[in-house]
Amino acid sequence: MKFRDFIKEKMVLIIGIILALVSVEILLLAYHIGILVRLYVAIIVIIVVVLAISIEYKRKKDFYNQVIKRMEDLNEKYLISEIIKIPNFIEGKILKGILQDTGKSMLENVNYYKNIQEDYKEYIELWIHEVKIPIAASKLIIENNKNEITKSIDEELDKVENYTEQALFYARSNAVEKDYIINKTNLKEIVNGAILKNKTTLLNEKVSIELTNLKSEEVYTDSKWAIFIVNQIIQNAIKYSKKEDKRIEISSKEKSDKVILYIKDNGIGIRKGEITRVFERGFTGENGRIIGQKSTGIGLYLCKKLCNKLGLGIELNSEKGEGTEVRIIFPKNSYTNFK
Repeated sequence: MKFRDFIKEKMVLIIGIILALVSVEILLLAYHIGILVRLYVAIIVIIVVVLAISIEYKRKKDFYNQVIKRMEDLNEKYLISEIIKIPNFIEGKILKGILQDTGKSMLENVNYYKNIQEDYKEYIELWIHEVKIPIAASKLIIENNKNEITKSIDEELDKVENYTEQALFYARSNAVEKDYIINKTNLKEIVNGAILKNKTTLLNEKVSIELTNLKSEEVYTDSKWAIFIVNQIIQNAIKYSKKEDKRIEISSKEKSDKVILYIKDNGIGIRKGEITRVFERGFTGENGRIIGQKSTGIGLYLCKKLCNKLGLGIELNSEKGEGTEVRIIFPKNSYTNFK
C-alpha cells in the first residue's frame, strides 16, 4: 500500500479541512484575535490531522500488506479469510466478513458439484459392473459354440471388456487411496496376471512373450492396480506391434531400494518429438492416426496417473520403427507417498 495512493483517497478530506481551517482563521481575524492564538489553533489542527492520517495509514498498510503476503505464501488462496487477523478499522472488518462469506459460498458450491460428481461416478461404476454380466454370459455362450464367427465375436468382446475395465479404473483414479491395499506382492504374479488378461489377443495376434530375467521379487503395491497398469502397457504393445515377428520382452532388475520392471516391444515405436507427450490425456500422436488403429490417448495417461497415486515411477523410451520400452519402478519398502 503506497502512501501516495492513500493521500489521493484522502484528498477530499484534506481539502475540506484546509477550507475549514481558513474559515476559522478568517473568523478569528474578524474578532481581532491575536496572531499567536491564530497560529496556535492552526498548528494544533494540522498536527491532529497529520497524526490521524498517519495512524490510519499505518493500520491499513500493516493489514493489507499482511493480506498480500499471506496470499503469496498460501497455496489454497480461498482460505485467506481464515488466517488473517481481525483488523481494527471498519473497512478491514467489512472486507474480512466479505471474504468469509465468499469462501463459505464457494465451499458450498464446490461440495454441491462434488456430490454430483460422486453420484455420477457411483453410477458409472455400477453400470460397468452390470455390463460385465452380459459380457461374461456372452463369452460362456461362445465357449459352448465355437466356430469362426463366434471366435471373431469373442475377440470383440475382449476389447469391450478391456474398455469397460479402463473406464472403471479411470472413474476410481481420483480416489485411489480409498480403494487400495498395499501389501508385499510378488512381481512375477503381477506380470502373469496381466498376461493372462491378454491371452486370447496374444494368441490371435501371434505375439510372443519372452520373460527374460523376470524374478519373483517382492514389491510393495496394490496388486489389482498394478496388474491394470501392466495390462495397459501390454495392450499398447500389441496394438502398435509390427505385422511380423511380434514380440514383447519382459524383465526385471533389483536395486537396493527398488525393483524396475522392463516391458519392451519391437513395434512401430514413437516419433522422437512425441515421447514427452505420451502421458498426456487424449494425446494419440502419429500412431493414433494410423489406418486401422483406434486410440483414445487414455491408456498411458491413466498409467501415469495411477503410478503417481501409488508411489510408483514410470518412464518410457522409444525409437520410431525400433519399438518401445516402458519401465515401472516399484518400491521395496512399505513406505509409500500417496499424492
